[in-house]
Amino acid sequence: MMNTLNTEKSAEKPFRKTGNPVELTSESPLHPRRKSHRIMVGSVPVGGGAPISVQSMTNTLTANVPATLQQIAELTAAGCDIVRVAVPSQDDADALPEICRKSPVPIIADIHFQSKYVFQAIDAGCAAVRVNPGNIRKFNEVGPSICKAATDAGISLRIGVNAGSLDKELYAKYGGPTPEALVASALQEAHMFEDVGFHDFKISVKHHDVITMVETYRLLASKGDWPLHLGVTEAGPAWQGTIKSCLAFGALLAEGIGDTIRVSLSAPPVEEVKVGCKLLEYMGLRPRKFDIISCPSCGRAQVDVIQLASAVTEGLKDVTAPIRVAVMGCIVNGPGEAREADLGVASGNGKGQIFIKGKVIETVPEDQIVDTLLTKAQEIAAQMEADGLVPVNATGPVVVPIQHPNR
Repeated sequence: MMNTLNTEKSAEKPFRKTGNPVELTSESPLHPRRKSHRIMVGSVPVGGGAPISVQSMTNTLTANVPATLQQIAELTAAGCDIVRVAVPSQDDADALPEICRKSPVPIIADIHFQSKYVFQAIDAGCAAVRVNPGNIRKFNEVGPSICKAATDAGISLRIGVNAGSLDKELYAKYGGPTPEALVASALQEAHMFEDVGFHDFKISVKHHDVITMVETYRLLASKGDWPLHLGVTEAGPAWQGTIKSCLAFGALLAEGIGDTIRVSLSAPPVEEVKVGCKLLEYMGLRPRKFDIISCPSCGRAQVDVIQLASAVTEGLKDVTAPIRVAVMGCIVNGPGEAREADLGVASGNGKGQIFIKGKVIETVPEDQIVDTLLTKAQEIAAQMEADGLVPVNATGPVVVPIQHPNR
């Protein structure tokens, strides 16, 4: 009886081979998505079971239209779905019509303090506006007009609060930017919009602390069906911010919470997109693209795994075909992992066995491993491109520079 039950359970949920392409990317393999209502950011659906979108923000002067459009193009090429631009001045607002007209992805205008820029952004053709009611002067007076303008234009809004912009009264009541305080602020804003019949908005409740951020989004998710924009605000430099964002997003996405994300890094915006896309990919929420696996350095390794993996990753950083390359340094796990990859090497005793699709095709000296892998990977990638198997907006690996300890 026990064997029968186990067989039946296995049939219900077939084994998911690591790294397999995922056809359905709107549902997590780990947990059903939280039910939220859908809004549109231009052509990109957010919420309501739509695939989770990746956002970033330009760091150019928005008024510098050529530079801003160039960065938007770079972000789009990296896999970004939605781009936000800052609008702190009249010159920036004046630049929005041309940017919106020429951008390949929906543009969100980031507005603070001056409500007049909200209306200009809507008239300019922005797909959405990020508006923070907490710092818009006399928002109680202009809020209904903003909602009407957005409704008439058929666009959505993003509202919400960051830990650094919490209302002073709520800060005092709750003793700081606690999850309860942040959610209370978000609920006030949501009800303010809903009271005038506007529902096309998503909410963010960002905090720089991972635990507080996760607890805040969990609490907010339990209060209604608004689509949620995930973010760890002021996450820090690239390495630290990546860890924080992956921890927070991973925890929430594994529970089905989150409809669109931005990885906030003190780094070039394109790096935010690379991390965000890879995060969704590894969570099973985006189709698999290019991937490198490599073993850790350990006493069993008979080659310099750190240097080998770094050299292969750097050499293949521009490959976008969805191939999986395994760089292994010992005979314990090496052959098995290399055999499972599209292309792999199992190294040891001064040489490397090169695998393609599970079969050893040749054995090369250690000093030829990198060149051989790069050549074979390029050949496989070229064939996949010729066969039309490279996804639109496919991206290369996330490359973290590694300084060799002996240099």
